[in-house]
Amino acid sequence: MSYLIALVGLVVTLALAYIASTNRKIIKIRPIIIMIVVQVILAYLFLKTVIGIKIIQAIAKVFDKLLLYAADGINFVFGGVANEGAFVFFLNVLLPIVFISVLIGILQYTRILPFIMKGIGLLLSKINGMGKLESYNAIASAIVGQSEVFITVKKQLGQLAPHRLYTLCASAMSTVSMSIVGAYMTMIEPRYVVTAIILNLFGGFIISSIINPYEVSDEEDILVVQDEEKQTFFEMLGEYILDGFKVAIIVAAMLIGFVALISLINNVFDLIFGITFQEILGYVFAPIAFLMGIPSSDIIKAGGVMATKLVTNEFVAMDALSKVAKSFSAKTIGIISVFLVSFANFSSIGIIAGAVKGLNEKQGNTVARFGLKLLYGATLVSVLSAIIVSLVLT
Repeated sequence: MSYLIALVGLVVTLALAYIASTNRKIIKIRPIIIMIVVQVILAYLFLKTVIGIKIIQAIAKVFDKLLLYAADGINFVFGGVANEGAFVFFLNVLLPIVFISVLIGILQYTRILPFIMKGIGLLLSKINGMGKLESYNAIASAIVGQSEVFITVKKQLGQLAPHRLYTLCASAMSTVSMSIVGAYMTMIEPRYVVTAIILNLFGGFIISSIINPYEVSDEEDILVVQDEEKQTFFEMLGEYILDGFKVAIIVAAMLIGFVALISLINNVFDLIFGITFQEILGYVFAPIAFLMGIPSSDIIKAGGVMATKLVTNEFVAMDALSKVAKSFSAKTIGIISVFLVSFANFSSIGIIAGAVKGLNEKQGNTVARFGLKLLYGATLVSVLSAIIVSLVLT
C-alpha cells in the first residue's frame, strides 16, 4: 500500500508541474524517466547499501573534523561565553560556516572547484537533455551558493532568454550551498542531507524540464565561466572569511525574527481559536505529506513542519522537526528531513532576484516577475525528492 501511495504521489507531483508548463508539446519524456530512475538508484545506494552508507559515513566524518577545526577558532574568540556542556546554536551551528567558506575560497582560488563543476556539469548535460550552462549552474549552486553562483556566469547573464534564466534560478533555489551543509548535519542525519542534495540536483532538472521546457541550439549551448578578479591569496582569504561571517549573521538574524514571530502568531491563534498557527498549516499540508508517503498518524505534524519551511526557512523548520521528532516514525523523519534540505521558501525569491539584479538590473526584474512560479517549482522538487526517498524507505 505504501508503494502505491508513493507512486500516486509521484504522478500527482509530475502532474502539478505539467499543469504549470509553458509549452507541454515539447516536454522530453525520455530524459525525465531516466533521471527519475537515476534518483531511485542513488537513493537506494545511499540509504540501503553498505557501500552507500560507508560513503555517507566518510562524508560525515570529514564534516565532523571540519567542525572540530572550526571550533578551535570559535573557542578562541568566544571561549567562556557558553556554560560548560551547553549547546549554543549560533556558536555550534552557524559560526562554523565561516571556516567552511574559507575552504571553498581556497578551492576556488586554486581552480580545483571550477574544474570539478565544469566536469560534472558536462556529464549531467548528457543525461538531462539540457544545455551545458544549465548543468554547470546546478553543480555550482550546490557548491558556492544561490547568490554567488550568478557571479560565475555573469558574462552570459545579460544575453539569457527568460526561459533559460528560470532554469538557472530554479537550480539555485532547489539546491543548498556547501558552506552550510555542516550546519545541516548538526540538526538532521547526514545521510539525509547528502541524499537530498543529490536528489534535488536531478529533481531540479526534472521539474524545470516540465514546467519550463525548451530547446537549446548548438550556437546557444556555450558555457562561459567568469574568472574571479585577480587577488592575492590573503586578499581572497579575507574576502571569504567575511562572506562566511555575513552568511552566519544573516541566518542568525532571520532565525531570531522568524522564530519569535512564529511563537507570537502561534500564541495569538491558540488564545483566539484554541489551535496554533502551525497546527492549522499542518492540516493544509497534510494531503501533500500523505502523498509523500508519510504515515497517516504523522501527517498533521509533518505538514506543519513542511509549511514552516515554506513560510520561513529550512533552519526554522529543522528546529521545529527536532521538537516533534520523538513522536515520528523513522520513515517520517527520513522523508521530512529530505524535504527540508533546500532553499525553497519565500525569502529565497528576494535573495535570488536581488543577486541577479546586482549583476544585471533587467534580468533581476525578470526573475522577480516569475518569483512565485520559481518557488512553486522548487517546492515540487523537494516533494519529488521526498517521494523518491519514501519509495526506498518503504
